[in-house]
Amino acid sequence: MISSSKIDLAKLEADLATARALIREATKKVNQTKKSFLEDADYVPQGEVYKNAYAFHWSYLLMERVFRIFVYEEGEPPIFHNGPCKSIYSTEGMFLSFMETDIHFRTWDPDEAHVYFLPFSVVMMVKYLFDPIIRDKAVLQRTVVDYVQTISHKYPHWNRSLGADHFMLSCHDWGPRATWYVPQLYYNSIRVLCNANTSEHFNPKKDASFPEINLKTGQISSLTGGSPLSDRKTLAFFAGQRHGRIRQVLFHHWKEKDRDVKVYETLPKEISYEKMLRTSRFCLCPSGHEVASPRVVEAIYAECVPVLISQQYVPPFSDVLNWESFAVSVSVEEIPKLKEILLGISLVQYENLRRNVKLVQRHFVLNDPPKGYDVFHMILHSIWLRRLNVRISA
Repeated sequence: MISSSKIDLAKLEADLATARALIREATKKVNQTKKSFLEDADYVPQGEVYKNAYAFHWSYLLMERVFRIFVYEEGEPPIFHNGPCKSIYSTEGMFLSFMETDIHFRTWDPDEAHVYFLPFSVVMMVKYLFDPIIRDKAVLQRTVVDYVQTISHKYPHWNRSLGADHFMLSCHDWGPRATWYVPQLYYNSIRVLCNANTSEHFNPKKDASFPEINLKTGQISSLTGGSPLSDRKTLAFFAGQRHGRIRQVLFHHWKEKDRDVKVYETLPKEISYEKMLRTSRFCLCPSGHEVASPRVVEAIYAECVPVLISQQYVPPFSDVLNWESFAVSVSVEEIPKLKEILLGISLVQYENLRRNVKLVQRHFVLNDPPKGYDVFHMILHSIWLRRLNVRISA
């Protein structure tokens, strides 16, 4: 006799197989404009900001129809089921909060779930368990190993898939490190990370990159908006600490050396950081100690074209978004030629980049409660795509 859990898994896999086939067919229709199923009251993706707008729309609407997530209830706050909603790590806390209260994607029946969320916060582990004097990172190991052991003994789902349909999420620099201690979590599970660094074994086929958003006050309203082109007198702007090798190179060539490329380690008191974002044409986003930078989202919010200066970084939602249409990438070797590169972008090209920045804003905005196609839903869509890459046998 076939068990009910095997029947449930077979149905889930059949639904996912259908979704794969539909999305695969949609990818062949790059210039498709027909609606029918794709009529959407919220938003219809269009334009060059997407690698394939039609396929993305199919995938997104299929996700909304069928995707179900089980959140393990084990673990106590503040380490589990809780995270920071104010600080450079706020995306981690906001996602945890939204996932805990979600009524659309979350299911309380683990047998009908496509993926399983491990709701631990690396930020909160570091805050509450890490001793800054002893500096013993083994607290991460003990916490994560114990948690995975707990859920793998209580539920059949981890062992059934060897963790491949489970995901964790972290915006902390130590997010990847927290997964080292459980090989199946590290090699098999979906790791949703701000620190999406391929040189540190971030695997874009199974891991997902999500944006670092610095909510300085915890407020999510009135964060977007920029000045018209006529008021953008500064060619390029950056202000930040001397973190990491890339910024050392940037400061060496440009720190307070040019009237058009304004690079500061410490911003003068009379200059407003937010105003500079809104009145600059390009906003420099160099990696610090880690590849991710909150300046990418700050630039998008301010309708300032982001200039990514990084190595081995996988930008958020790059399965779907065509980053070349709204951002400029500059290699570390090209930093001495930064001004020349930016001045080489024609006014027509620049206006197109900035118009596209405004178009992609909706995918990086936090809403409470979440709204269709915002950053919460884009993170879920990234997880959905990676679950589609996995086939699980009963």
